[in-house]
Amino acid sequence: MQKAQPNNNSAATRENLYVLSLIRGVALLGQILALIFFTWLQPIGLPVAEIAFVLSVYASLTAAVWLRSRRPVPIGNTEFFIHLLADIAFFSILLFFSGGASNPFVSYMLIPISIAAITLTRPYSIALAAAALLCYSLLLKYYVAISAIAPGHHQVADNSLHILGMWANFAISAAIIIYFISRMATTLKQQEQEIAMRRDAQLRDEQLLAVGTLAAGTAHELGTPLNTMKLIVDEMLLDTDNQADVVLLNQQIEQCKTTLKQLLTTAEESQSNQLEAQSVRLYLDNILARWQLLRPLLKTRIEFTDCPDISAIFHPTIAQSILNLLNNAADASEQVDINISWNTDTATINIRDFGAGLDAEKAGTLGQPFVTHKAGGLGLGLFLSQATLTRFGGSVILQNAAEGGTLTQISLLLLIAAEAS
Repeated sequence: MQKAQPNNNSAATRENLYVLSLIRGVALLGQILALIFFTWLQPIGLPVAEIAFVLSVYASLTAAVWLRSRRPVPIGNTEFFIHLLADIAFFSILLFFSGGASNPFVSYMLIPISIAAITLTRPYSIALAAAALLCYSLLLKYYVAISAIAPGHHQVADNSLHILGMWANFAISAAIIIYFISRMATTLKQQEQEIAMRRDAQLRDEQLLAVGTLAAGTAHELGTPLNTMKLIVDEMLLDTDNQADVVLLNQQIEQCKTTLKQLLTTAEESQSNQLEAQSVRLYLDNILARWQLLRPLLKTRIEFTDCPDISAIFHPTIAQSILNLLNNAADASEQVDINISWNTDTATINIRDFGAGLDAEKAGTLGQPFVTHKAGGLGLGLFLSQATLTRFGGSVILQNAAEGGTLTQISLLLLIAAEAS
């Protein structure tokens, strides 16, 4: 089942922004100490007022970003990119007042590039690297000369090989970081997602095993009361009063006994891999006929569209999953519209009820085991349907219909007989 999920990416970006504010704090402290040292202890002619002003603005930004990272407001990748871009801009201004590209700390601009390569997508990383390289190139020509930092044989204006070599080294380092580090970061993120998916699948399988064990015990216990009710109903059939109601009750008991027998049959079929191909149309017709027998008073409208004549192999548990979702719709309203279509790859079943629709506040708990939003529910139907269809390459999407009610869309991956053989 697919539904709205919490924005985990925003939470990760917020944490990245918090770490960035800490890095800024460390860098800011180092720059302030350097300014104090080269102004009072060993003066080298720095423009103190200008640098102090830039550092004060940078300190204010750092404090604001730290507070921003602690607030529960969504933070996107674009905002994080702008913060890194601001770091490049502020540091370039500091370098402008302290010797330009000849300043040995110019390589610090590789740090925002590295952060972008690890945390952002490649287009953002390339854009940030390009901005840093542009600033570095401008600093080759535009700067406040500090003789203690750039002695005569290293003057930027002379385009010395040393300065140009530093620029080339920066460009190559940035390219290597963007290409290799970003690829490594992407690979790690994919591996983490796969591990998380496997962990969720394992947890779901454990829950299914627990539910299956419970179902087997419950099915065994239900046999005795059903047989007792069947005997009583058979006697009631001899009475002419309320004959139609008793016949209907008898049919429902027979259906319950059939369902229990099918539970054992399904378990046996699931153990073997010898599943036979069935006509898709006949398979779905049988499911709908069985469902309508369970819901004789329900108003239904069933429509088949774009349905080629093909056969496919269906796991025995798929039918029960579809029935669970059909029953959920029937519990919500007295009328249910069904549209079915398929091609050679996928079957799509759209189930539209006319009930109250989905509650936005409770949508986050949909599909969790033993959680139900309807009176008398067990909280297993949607969970089992989701787990089963996902296991076999399908999906379930629940959303509010435009004119009211709920639209349930089942996507079922078809295993064609020719492909299976």
